[in-house]
Amino acid sequence: MTWMLWITAYLFLGAFSGFFAGMLGIGGGLVLVPALTLIFVAQGHFPVAETLHMALGTSMATIIFTAIASLRTHHKHGAVLWKVFRNITPGILFGTVIGTLLAANIPARPLAVFFTFFVCGVALQMALNLKPKASRELPAPLGVAGVGVVIGIMSSLVAIGGGALTVPFLSWCNVRVQHAIGTSAAIGLPIAIGGTLGYIFNGWGQTDLPAGSLGYVYLPALAILVIASMATAPFGARLAHRLPVATLRQIFSGILILLAAKMLWSLFNAP
Repeated sequence: MTWMLWITAYLFLGAFSGFFAGMLGIGGGLVLVPALTLIFVAQGHFPVAETLHMALGTSMATIIFTAIASLRTHHKHGAVLWKVFRNITPGILFGTVIGTLLAANIPARPLAVFFTFFVCGVALQMALNLKPKASRELPAPLGVAGVGVVIGIMSSLVAIGGGALTVPFLSWCNVRVQHAIGTSAAIGLPIAIGGTLGYIFNGWGQTDLPAGSLGYVYLPALAILVIASMATAPFGARLAHRLPVATLRQIFSGILILLAAKMLWSLFNAP
């Protein structure tokens, strides 16, 4: 496949993930990781043992820019709960440090299995749209920070902006869904920054990575993904405040499961 086709694939992937990152506050990593893994395997110049780590690191770096683009739009709509952001961010940052250290020391195939089961669980939760008790509220600040540690660890392990956990958590505490999505977009920024630094650091000493790599971040793919995702994320964020998302959640859930299954198949059948 020529470089023009690879560029087209990256542009399409960035546009698709950016739109849904803005729409659902999920950071885009749930789409980026399995799709980038498939592309990297197909390109053939990534070491098999590091392919998933490269996809994780590149996805996390992309989320920095996607989060900024969607955060600005949600903030304009008054949908970011900054008090929740302040309480949860210290735990998020601590959790991302732990998560990136764990991810760098887990072989690609077991990590892929974990990622696949995680994605399927998130997809089912999104599709079923489970509702909390009417009396449920957000925990105290220390409890919110503790939840942040868990979200940080899980998010950096699977390179997501945290929305796949933050939106369900806030919704489960009876936060209005638009506010949950907007706050998740804000929370995705410290997750992405901390996680990206961790993947750069942990991949720094690897000598068999392709040219253009900064640790586990593949810069050529990152540049193209950022251009496309930042262009579409504001559109998705605006639609989140205008349209019901139940049907989109169900469609998106099916896409996630298919992508994760295909990623797992590719890694286990790679030479």
